[in-house]
Amino acid sequence: MKKKIIAYVRLEKPVLEELQKDYDVRLFKNIDPHKDPEFLSFLQEAEGIIGIRFPAVRELLDKAPNLKIISNVSVGYNNLDIEELTKRNIMATNMPGVLTDTVADMAMGLMLSTARRMPELDQYVKTGYWTESLPNEYFGTDVHHKTLGIIGMGRIGLAIAQRAHFGFNMDIMYHSRTPKPDAEERFHATYLSLENLLKQSDFVCLITPLTKETKGIIGKKEFQLMKPSAIFINVSRGSTVVERDLIEALKNREIAAAGLDVFIEEPVNPNNELLKLKNVVTLPHIGSFTHETELKMAELAAENLKAGLHGERPANLINHEICK
Repeated sequence: MKKKIIAYVRLEKPVLEELQKDYDVRLFKNIDPHKDPEFLSFLQEAEGIIGIRFPAVRELLDKAPNLKIISNVSVGYNNLDIEELTKRNIMATNMPGVLTDTVADMAMGLMLSTARRMPELDQYVKTGYWTESLPNEYFGTDVHHKTLGIIGMGRIGLAIAQRAHFGFNMDIMYHSRTPKPDAEERFHATYLSLENLLKQSDFVCLITPLTKETKGIIGKKEFQLMKPSAIFINVSRGSTVVERDLIEALKNREIAAAGLDVFIEEPVNPNNELLKLKNVVTLPHIGSFTHETELKMAELAAENLKAGLHGERPANLINHEICK
C-alpha cells in the first residue's frame, strides 16, 4: 500500500505528478483544516505533509498519529510548532538558500518602485493624466548613493547588501543578533544598534524571521526614530511590524513611504487602510514567486519529504535533535 501524503495549498505540478507515481498524494487547498471532513479523514493516515502554511499545531497533530514529516516549501516556518513536533518525533524541514537571490531581487525591485513611485505613475499614464511634462509633486527620490539599513543580515540580507552596495553604490548599515564580519569586509557594512540604524538610514529593509523576539519589532517608537524622508521596506513577515503604527506613520508623514510584500492578514483585507495610501507599494507576498525558484523549492521539499518518509535524515531538517 502506498504511503499517504498531503500536499497542502500549493505544489508545483511536475513535482506533484512525480510524487503521485510512488505515493498516494492528495492536494488540499482553500479549506479549513480544522473542519474539512475529507482532509481530517486523510490526515488520520497521512505519513507526510508537503506544501505551504500548514498550521502544525497540537489540535491537528493529535489527529495525525502516523505523521513522520512536514516539508515546508518555504524558508520561514512560523506555521510550525517545532517544540510540539519534536515531542512527537515528527521531522520538520524548510529550504534555506534556494530562494535567496529571488527574494533579494524582489526586495531591490520593491525599493526602486517605492522610491521612484512606479506603480503610482504607471496608473498616471494608463488613466490618461500624462498630457504634459510631469509635475514636480510626482517626482521620486534617488536610490543610488543612499544609506540602506538592513535589519536581519542572514542569507537574504547579505544578498540585498551585495546588490545595493555594488549595484547602487549604497552605504550599508545593519542590525542583527550578532555582528557579521563577512558583510563588513565585503560591503564595508557597519554594525549598529537598531536605534542608530533607524536614525541614520534613508532606506530601512526588514528581513528578519518571525520569532517571539521579532514580533512587532518595528512600531510607533521605531517609526518616530526614522528620518521623515525614509522609506521602509518589509520583506520579512507581516507580524514583525505593528501595522496600525505603520499606517499612522505614513499618514502623518513621519516616514516618506513604504514598500510591503507582507501583511499581518494574508491575503490582505481589501479594507486595510494601507491599500488606500498613495505612498505605499503593495505586493501579494511574491518573494519567491518566479517559475524557476518555485520549481526548485518544490523539488527540494520533495527530496526532504522522501528522505523523512524512509527513515533518512533530510538535508534541511529544522529539529535536529530528532536524528541525533
